[in-house]
Amino acid sequence: MSPAVPLAIDVRGLVKRFGSRTVVDDLSMQVAAGEIFGFLGPNGSGKTSSIRMMCGLLTPDGGEGHTLGLDIRRDALEIRRQVGYMTQRFGLYEDLSIRENLAFVARIFEMDHARERVQHALARLGLEARAGQLAGSLSGGWKQRLALAACMLHEPRLLLLDEPTAGVDPKARRDFWEEIHRLAAEGITVLVSTHYMDEAERCHRLGYIAYGRLMALGTPAELIEQSGLHTWRVAGEGVAALAAALQGRPGVEMVTRFGNTLHVSGTQPAALQAAISPWQADAALSWTSGRPELEDIFIHLMALAQDNFPPGGRA
Repeated sequence: MSPAVPLAIDVRGLVKRFGSRTVVDDLSMQVAAGEIFGFLGPNGSGKTSSIRMMCGLLTPDGGEGHTLGLDIRRDALEIRRQVGYMTQRFGLYEDLSIRENLAFVARIFEMDHARERVQHALARLGLEARAGQLAGSLSGGWKQRLALAACMLHEPRLLLLDEPTAGVDPKARRDFWEEIHRLAAEGITVLVSTHYMDEAERCHRLGYIAYGRLMALGTPAELIEQSGLHTWRVAGEGVAALAAALQGRPGVEMVTRFGNTLHVSGTQPAALQAAISPWQADAALSWTSGRPELEDIFIHLMALAQDNFPPGGRA
């Protein structure tokens, strides 16, 4: 990252422990102002704990850093005033209307010009026509819009979104991402954790974390280039049996099923070629060599990660 680019997040060596388990282990990363940064990793990987340390909700056990130019230890309260944090679970009141929920949030945080802020949020997120509808009667996509509207009331400079589209239909997810890109174009920085590969491809840069350790960092194109993975795609009759036959052969590090297609990957092209060659003459199978996809890379990284759950102990 160019030193001329201002940083919204700059953390080095973050560590967080719960009991004997280290849930975040030596995390260092930077996020540029106005960037959409995707934070990926399996459940329990440390994404949420990392996000909470960056926004001043959780005190690190080690390391240091700044968010929006503020020290994550000394200035935690001020950071929280400038950050919008949207959790996976809907946290507003289902027996209040959309407008009432937003007005309540504005009142609780003693925001100035509360009525104008609420009206602006309703208009921005396309909620005006539903302003009187009870939050409990909304679909997942509309609840998501309401939650984002609540996050934007105080005009934050940084949005931290913790798996915000979980359980939301594809159309609502697409609309949500259109709004995220509009916010980034206005200079708002977005750090979003997600499990969806199509969402990962919409981010400017990505970080992959597993068992508390950051294992990869870069643009989607850079991660594909840096992975060292070579992938063959094979389609046709009998791919289920082929998957079982290829699993564990020298040079084959990963076999992943996508419907009637297999992705067969490895980091040693010659060994991988030797492993699949007995089946390449089969007329019922169609083989194509190509670059790995992000999902191939993340599955491969997960296989390389070392579990941080203490043997014989509790997390």
